[in-house]
Amino acid sequence: MEVRDALALANERELDLVEIAPTATPPTCKLMDYGKYKYQQKKKNHGQKKTSHRQKEIKLRPKTDDHDIEVKVNRAKAFLDKGHKVQVTMVFRGREAIHVDLGRQILNRFQKELDECAKLEKPPTKEGRNRMSMILAKR
Repeated sequence: MEVRDALALANERELDLVEIAPTATPPTCKLMDYGKYKYQQKKKNHGQKKTSHRQKEIKLRPKTDDHDIEVKVNRAKAFLDKGHKVQVTMVFRGREAIHVDLGRQILNRFQKELDECAKLEKPPTKEGRNRMSMILAKR
């Protein structure tokens, strides 16, 4: 159909002539209410949420028991499977701050247990007087 005939038809029906495929030969056009179309697209896109991949934190202490560490390892695996990064933080209280080497050992053990599904993004580093943390990401 000729462009002027299509425009006349669109004016007659009080619709818009919208070019759908400009690269096709000949270009494809459609008769539609363009305002209504834009509103529907906006409404459709508004309902879609992006899944945010953010960072989750797991806190440990030097006195954390073996079973509790296993539970936290499983929790970290779940976070990693969902695509989140995991920040593992060792919190020292009071005189525990003297035993930084014990905290580093626990963090290294935690990382070794997650070795098959996680890579070390930031190695264990001391942050301030009473914290040490590392960041793990999915392989």
